[in-house]
Amino acid sequence: MGFIITALKIIFLLGFLIIIHEGGHFIVAKICKIKVNEFAIGFGPKIFAKRIKETKYELRLIPFGGFVNLEGEEEHSDEEGSFSKASIPKRFSIIVAGAIVNIIFGILAYMILIAVNFYINVEANLINSLSYAISSTGTLIYAMFDSIIQLFSGNVSINDMVGPVGISQMVSETNGISQFIYLLSIISVSLGITNLLPFVPLDGGKALLLIIEAIRKKPLKQETELRLQSAGFFILIVFSVFVAYNDILRII
Repeated sequence: MGFIITALKIIFLLGFLIIIHEGGHFIVAKICKIKVNEFAIGFGPKIFAKRIKETKYELRLIPFGGFVNLEGEEEHSDEEGSFSKASIPKRFSIIVAGAIVNIIFGILAYMILIAVNFYINVEANLINSLSYAISSTGTLIYAMFDSIIQLFSGNVSINDMVGPVGISQMVSETNGISQFIYLLSIISVSLGITNLLPFVPLDGGKALLLIIEAIRKKPLKQETELRLQSAGFFILIVFSVFVAYNDILRII
């Protein structure tokens, strides 16, 4: 029973964060009148699929991922509502929306949790609780950005980073709803910040390519973008395997 509860907690946490991340891309794309061909939660074989108007909604077997397939995102399309024909501000907004939603959700969840716990445990009034929550949230955000700076400056080892395996271990050790929400909020903010790093194929890397396009007043050659994407994916996979290996060593 304990294993089943832990598995459900992990699936819910990762699945929820993926849903709100991809939901951010989806909602902003709809606002910008960009055609969304697919909205999928999970990878692998389809469990459920239903088309509503122009969009096919899918639930897939492997819950650790998801994607939004926009018309003209992967290759140029002249169809109405194409991502490739949209203005740079619209494309930029769609690209960064997922990470921004993760950050906003994580901050709000953390702030509410801290405020409620402070209000109950210290018997403080609402104003003091909110003030303490805002201060604590500011400290959290500063610490996260400082960790990234320390990592790139070499003051923090890459061995200290945690991947999905390490996150699963931390989820399994949570006790009670407060600890679970706390971890959910921390991971959500971390996911958002990480996704905004200027590294292709992360959202931040795609946004950087758009900034370069705006400066050059023309996009990079498709071959160049494909090479950057391929190199980025390779580095990301190697990095993920390395982090997962360190996670497993810490657990055993």
